[in-house]
Amino acid sequence: MADISGRIGCGPRGCAPDNNGGNRHCGEWFLLLAVVLSWLFWLPAALFARTWPAFLLRALHYLGGLGPTVAAIGLVSLREGQNERRCYWRRIIDARRIRGGWWLAMLLLIPALTGLGALLDVALGGQGARAEEAARFLRRPFALLPYVLFLLLFGPLPEEMGWRGYGQDRLQRHWGPLSASLIVGAVWTAWHLPLFFLPGTYQEGLGVGTPRFWLFMLDKVPQSVLMTWIYNHTHHSTLSAILFHLAVNLTGQLFDLTVQAEAFYITLTWVMAGIVSTYGTFRRRGLRSPSTYS
Repeated sequence: MADISGRIGCGPRGCAPDNNGGNRHCGEWFLLLAVVLSWLFWLPAALFARTWPAFLLRALHYLGGLGPTVAAIGLVSLREGQNERRCYWRRIIDARRIRGGWWLAMLLLIPALTGLGALLDVALGGQGARAEEAARFLRRPFALLPYVLFLLLFGPLPEEMGWRGYGQDRLQRHWGPLSASLIVGAVWTAWHLPLFFLPGTYQEGLGVGTPRFWLFMLDKVPQSVLMTWIYNHTHHSTLSAILFHLAVNLTGQLFDLTVQAEAFYITLTWVMAGIVSTYGTFRRRGLRSPSTYS
């Protein structure tokens, strides 16, 4: 039986339980700070979207996306010792933590579930997915690398340095991996809400209250569970979460699923999250605070 209890990893000693509970709630503080810092930029942009210039709205959009990163780095700098700070940064870049088949799970699980969702739609008479964007990159493969770098820098990297690299890592020491995944996933979902009112964003293009809106809101929690499953099996590798998130975004950009196909995909994601929650032994035991893999 797979074990995702996170027994090996750089533990945040500064956030380990102590007698007076002084650092016990640093994970909760992170979630609050991440949302507040992002919404400080996004809410004014959404409120004044019709009057402020486009370049200013875009700048506020990108600055707000740094909220999870700034919150995480701030708490690491203020609440952690030197060893924990070093460990935080190392988990972002150290590819040695990710071994064997976890590379496949990290990079191919979401594309596989996406493809299966499209096939189910086709089997029921739907169109499955459009692949114009993927075809464009097949014609111009050298354009793919800068596109991937853009996606990486404006989403997966700044988000996962916070959500998984700090928030999940701290919360699961007190709530357990599964509960922490659900908490982070719920906050992560709500964090996106102002973007639905900000012109030019992907979320604004989905609309509010549309089927696409609800599908977007439903997929973050199971993704959070799956990322924790991989994260705790790769020695708390923040890099694994960054690349998993990149695979999600890139697959979504390359293949435009129909609403029905996307519903199938998200249903499959929930099923997969349920499987790893049941058979992946999301447990508290072994979530130690000392840095055992640095």
